[in-house]
Amino acid sequence: MLQPLRAACCIFCMWGREREANSMYKRLLPRDHTNIVDVEDNSALVQNDQDPDAANPSWRLSFPHVLVATISSFLFGYHLGVVNEPLEIISLDLGFNGNTLAEGLVVSTCLGGALIGSLFSGWIADGVGRRRAFQLCALPMVIGASISATTTTLAGMLFGRFLVGMGMGVGPPVASLYVTEVSPPFVRGTYGSFIQIATCLGLMGALFIGIPVREIAGWWRICFWVSALPAGLLALAMGCCAESPHWLYKQGRSVEAEIEFQKLLGGAHVKLAMQELSKLDRGDDTDSVKLSELFFGRHGRVVFIGSTLFALQQLSGSIAAMVLMDKLGRKVLLLWSFFGMAVSMGFQVAGASSYMSGSVALYLSVGGMLMFVFTFALGAGPVPGLLLPEIFPSRIRAKAMAVCMSVHWVINFFVGLLFLRLLEQLGPQLLYTIFATFCMIAVVFVKRNIMETKGKSLKEIEIALLPPEY
Repeated sequence: MLQPLRAACCIFCMWGREREANSMYKRLLPRDHTNIVDVEDNSALVQNDQDPDAANPSWRLSFPHVLVATISSFLFGYHLGVVNEPLEIISLDLGFNGNTLAEGLVVSTCLGGALIGSLFSGWIADGVGRRRAFQLCALPMVIGASISATTTTLAGMLFGRFLVGMGMGVGPPVASLYVTEVSPPFVRGTYGSFIQIATCLGLMGALFIGIPVREIAGWWRICFWVSALPAGLLALAMGCCAESPHWLYKQGRSVEAEIEFQKLLGGAHVKLAMQELSKLDRGDDTDSVKLSELFFGRHGRVVFIGSTLFALQQLSGSIAAMVLMDKLGRKVLLLWSFFGMAVSMGFQVAGASSYMSGSVALYLSVGGMLMFVFTFALGAGPVPGLLLPEIFPSRIRAKAMAVCMSVHWVINFFVGLLFLRLLEQLGPQLLYTIFATFCMIAVVFVKRNIMETKGKSLKEIEIALLPPEY
């Protein structure tokens, strides 16, 4: 896990385009800031004009906090893949070999737990804060992994997997919230892509750990025990990380919010960050959010956009995204990603045609699948997890993310459950045509509904998206 993250640090150092990012950051600062700064602020601005590199806060301050948060995404990927390799050995040891329903339950029970966890993630994050939410999501992962590692029955394995799933359901939406709220605007897209990278590393780690499972008796139990280590690290390390200043301000704890901004941005940027927060109506933020508010009224449109984006992401079906998200923008990546996925599905349809020779069909099928994976990883995979916390207003951000992630898990569950049956009933040509159609629907949806958020402050995005209150 550390090697790609060290590479990410090198990418930051080698970008060499800070002057362009700095000038963009200055242009996006609200105009009324110049009217309320004091003499000390004016002198700071003069210094910034003389030294353009001082305009943006250092990414090095917020980077460790983001790195700890992505441990939850690593665990998410690890637990998705941990049973793939050892499943046959687990079924033999626990006495359900040949029972395909039981084997399917071992895999999918985790998804059921994730649905439950994601439904409550927003209320947990708003109730106890982002840091405590991370620690609470780590707890069932440790307990569930321990139960799975020591059980001698199918029921024990299912219970352990369900507990792990509950932690998985809480982790990703809280990680997206936290990364969005603690990141400086000019690297928010890059940091957001770390979530996807950590998930991929978790999947790769699970596959790597599972390699000796057929040679070493009982190794599958080690596979589960290993996952308890990063979960424990997440719980401990998060105690040393900054709390979200946005959440603290919503609780009326402005002094603590300033202290956290000091850790994340440096002292020179605290006043400006607090001025942005002061534009939020704290009285509204502290009110409880009713579930009906997420679907009707002022907030209905952004929740609809978020839920639909996650649904289309699943129905349509990196490191490049990390570099490009803050360069090209979120909307461009989404448009080309979904379009590329539609083209890749077209290759699959052509490959399944009876008019194609065997070798041509093979090249089309393999090429289409590789193209699909690449284009998905470029945009449709990492972008929604970052974009949604950006477009949701502070007041509903955590709970709206919970709703959208629930849509993600429900669609994910049914796609996984029905794919093989649909492939058998409809045939590959018709099924891939349906997937390609959803990809093109996604292109139209993104074109009409998604605004570009690159480099904008969260408050600017909120003003642009929400209709005024009357």
